[in-house]
Order: sequence, then C-alpha cells, then structure tokens
Amino acid sequence: MNQHRQIPPAEKRQFLLFLILCSIGGLAIFSSTISKNPVLPILAQTLGANLQTIGLIAAASTVTGIVTSLWAGSLSDRYGRRPMLILSGIVFFTAPVLYLLVHTPLDLALVRVYHGLATAIFGPVAMAYVTDLTPVRRGERLGYFSSFQLAGRSVAPLAGGAILAIGVWQLVYLVCAVAGALTLAGMVLLPEPDRIGSEERDEEPAPESDTTSMGSAFRAVISDRTILITSLAEASGFFAFGAIEAFLPLYALNAGIDTLMIGLLFLVQVGVRTLTRPLFGKVSDQRGRKAQITAGLLLTAATAALFPYTTAWPVLLCLSALFGMGFSVASAATSAFVADLAPSRGRGTALGLMSTIMDIGQAAGPILMGGLLALFSYHTGFGVTGAVVLVCAILFQWLAVEERQKLKK
Repeated sequence: MNQHRQIPPAEKRQFLLFLILCSIGGLAIFSSTISKNPVLPILAQTLGANLQTIGLIAAASTVTGIVTSLWAGSLSDRYGRRPMLILSGIVFFTAPVLYLLVHTPLDLALVRVYHGLATAIFGPVAMAYVTDLTPVRRGERLGYFSSFQLAGRSVAPLAGGAILAIGVWQLVYLVCAVAGALTLAGMVLLPEPDRIGSEERDEEPAPESDTTSMGSAFRAVISDRTILITSLAEASGFFAFGAIEAFLPLYALNAGIDTLMIGLLFLVQVGVRTLTRPLFGKVSDQRGRKAQITAGLLLTAATAALFPYTTAWPVLLCLSALFGMGFSVASAATSAFVADLAPSRGRGTALGLMSTIMDIGQAAGPILMGGLLALFSYHTGFGVTGAVVLVCAILFQWLAVEERQKLKK
C-alpha cells in the first residue's frame, strides 16, 4: 500500500518562505518598472528634457546597478541577506515619493540613481537567498523566482498606461509607492536564511576569522575564471536583449507594422520567457547546466541576426518567440551554475558579480547597436549583435570542453 511522503516541517517552511520571496520579487519589479514605463519619458519631457537627456535619465538606474551589485552581494555574504533586502525595500518605498518632488531634469536623474539602488541590491541578494534555501533544484527555483519577476515586469507597463489614461502622472508614483511598501513589508517578514534549517552542500570547515573568510571568498569569486566566463555568457544574452528591445520596434515601424502588432512581438517574447524559465531551470538541474547554456546562446545569436531578413509580421513573431526561448534556455542555467560554483560564504558576491557584468552587457547593447545603425544598416547592427552572442557561446563551450579534458587526466 503506497503512503504519501510526510513533508518535514523545515521543508514546508522553506517552501513558504520561497513563495513569499517570489511574491516580493514580483512586487519589487512591478514597482521598479511602473516608475519608468511608460511614465518616465513623459515626466522628463514635461520637465524640459530633450531626447538625449531623456536617454541619460533612463540609463541612470542601470549605471547604479553596475556600480552597486557586486558590493551588495558581497555585503550580504558578510552581514546577512535580510538586512540588505530590507535596505533595498526602504529604497523601493521611499524613491517613488521623491519623484513627486522633482522640478528639473537633474532632479529626476538623481532620483533615478537613487531608485536604481533598489534593484541593484535586491537582484543579487534575492537570488542568493533563493540558492541558500535550495541546496538542490536551484535552477528550477531560480526559474520560478524569475517568472514572478517577469510577470511583474509585464503587468507594470499596462497598469502604468491605464493610470495615465485616467489620471495624472503623480498617481502612477503613488501606486509605485504602495507596491514598494508591500515589498518592504514582505522583506521584514523574512528571516535570515541561515536560521531556517537549510542544508549546506559546501564542504569547507568553519573559518576561525569571519573577516578573513569573507576576504578569501571574495578573492576566490572574482578570480574564478569559470564564474567570470559564465557571467560573460549571461551578459551577452542581455546585450542582445537590450539591443533588440531598443531597436526592433524602430525596424518594425520602418517595415510598416503598426504599434499594436509591435507590442505583441514583445508580449510573446516575455510570455515565452515567463512560462519556460522554471521548466528549463528544472532541465538544467537534471541534465546539467553547461550544454544548456551553450544551446541557449546559440539560439539567441541566430534569432538576433535573422530579424532584419524579414518584414513579415508572422515571421518576426516567430523569431521573437524563439529569441525569448533562447534567452530563457541560457539564463535559466547561468545563475544556478554560478551559485553552484561559488563558496557558501561568497555566493552573494558571485551573483553580484554576475549582475554587474550583466548590467554592463545590457547597457552596451543599445549603445553599440545605435552606433552601428548610424553608420551602416539594420543587417549589420543585428548581425553584429548576434555575432557577439555567438563569440561568447564559443568561449563558454571552449571552457566547458577544457574542464572536461582536465577531469579525464
């Protein structure tokens, strides 16, 4: 007679905390996204900003992420995940209020820099929290966590647009503040992951000096070639994503496609990523991460390069879905792989380093694509974008083969 397995209380509590963290992730990214899409350029223009200045204002929060993510992850290794999450929650809650006080484009840029601290801290620290909770099935759990964030990112522009249609822009930031307050409240409820009975797989003994161990973990992470190349692989996907997010709409408009159909291109892309991340995370847990990362990058590279070879909306829709699929396949494994590679006391540092390199990639994509389009054509711009991802896929695969050869010796 089959009996149902009794789930230990500690495992139940871990799962409950994971659900809370996923909900916090969705709210946090909803709050962050609704603050900029679609209201930010409208607010900036109202304050007298020109197009170039609007671009700089929009990029200000990304620059904060580049500067902050590594140190946020490292500090969470030293002082704990919960204090850093609460710090990001305070920013999520207070930053929206500051938008109501801006009078000049410079004021708005400074608020964006401050608001960028929220996601810069939250991103790597929350991922580290998920991996602390989950010694196994990390890919699957990170996939679900990412899907909640993508859901928040998808809903935010629709909500922001609806609020602008029926009210003033200040109402958007009031909604943003409410979401930030709920995010902060959820973070306060979370305990430190070390105190909930999560098992650790790491074999290293407890160090005599916490400061010494933290310094050693930091040095080990930033000098680990595999972590660096995996982070570069992740950054290449976001490089392509940033370029396509910025310039595929312009390409489609030039091809005579209306704005509603263009919106559907991105809705399908995000939908594919949201629905498939947990699945591909689970596959990476069961089948291994390296081959999956390479395969995802190759699909991303191919679809990015193929966009300018068609102006037919159904074909562009298929390419957009495949691009989202490739992005999902690779990114479902990269963060879990970095977490696997990192020492327990350096996991936040490793994920912070990956977030920093990822932000650089995402910021560089539109910049390089814009320069190429100014000098050449869409074929060149999208082709170079795909080539960058391809080179990173080859580099990552070369590293994987080299490691296998070392293990055989």
